[in-house]
Amino acid sequence: MSEIEWGPLNPARGDNSPRAGTLWGDRTGSEPSGFLVQFVDGFSSPPHIHNITYRGVAISGTIHNDDPNAEKMWMPTGSFWTQPAGGVHITAAEGSKNLAYIEIDNGPYLVLPPEKAFQSEDKPINVDTSNIVWVDKPGMPASKNGAKVAFLWDSPQDGQLNGTLVKLPAGFTGNIRSNGSTFRAVVIQGQPQYQVSNETDVKTLVPGSYFGSKGESVHKVSSNAKDESIIYVRTDGKFDIIQAQSKK
Repeated sequence: MSEIEWGPLNPARGDNSPRAGTLWGDRTGSEPSGFLVQFVDGFSSPPHIHNITYRGVAISGTIHNDDPNAEKMWMPTGSFWTQPAGGVHITAAEGSKNLAYIEIDNGPYLVLPPEKAFQSEDKPINVDTSNIVWVDKPGMPASKNGAKVAFLWDSPQDGQLNGTLVKLPAGFTGNIRSNGSTFRAVVIQGQPQYQVSNETDVKTLVPGSYFGSKGESVHKVSSNAKDESIIYVRTDGKFDIIQAQSKK
């Protein structure tokens, strides 16, 4: 998180714009990208649209994203939403530290006036963290105190993009093994310890931190002994969560 470079999300608004920090890709180009957005307490945007659909996960503070006339629905840490292309909406934030992860499947990411609204096949989704459904990872041994997953969009089949939340219980130590061609992960909650396979450096990743890889890979991750960790994973294949055997 400390290594991220920040700038205005919408340069046209100058100091009135939320700050944005790129994690992967380039939101100003045509490629997919993922980035963090910081909002000041009490921020509320004017009604606007985007030229593309985006997905968001709340990391800290509370976020509201909906039709300009909708009653405020404040989404806390771990909540998930999507904003369809062309739909008029506002985004607001409350809290001493407001942070969200945003990703797009193609760019550029543009902010346009409501007069340019258009219909999209995508539909808006707002899922409060209390409505997230956690299950055992399919294909892995069921465990009451083991890692859990919550499927957010599309299914984790080989070669198909999908997004999943991963919950690692307090004290978890093990590997996340990626079988896809790309693997991107953003820490949403907790402060997991992270180590790339075959390397000795271990980093503590605070919320908003990112790690990723290309091709088959193994990521060594452990949770604090007292706090669980939640990580958002975007990949184009399947991945396994393998808990290390405790030493007796």
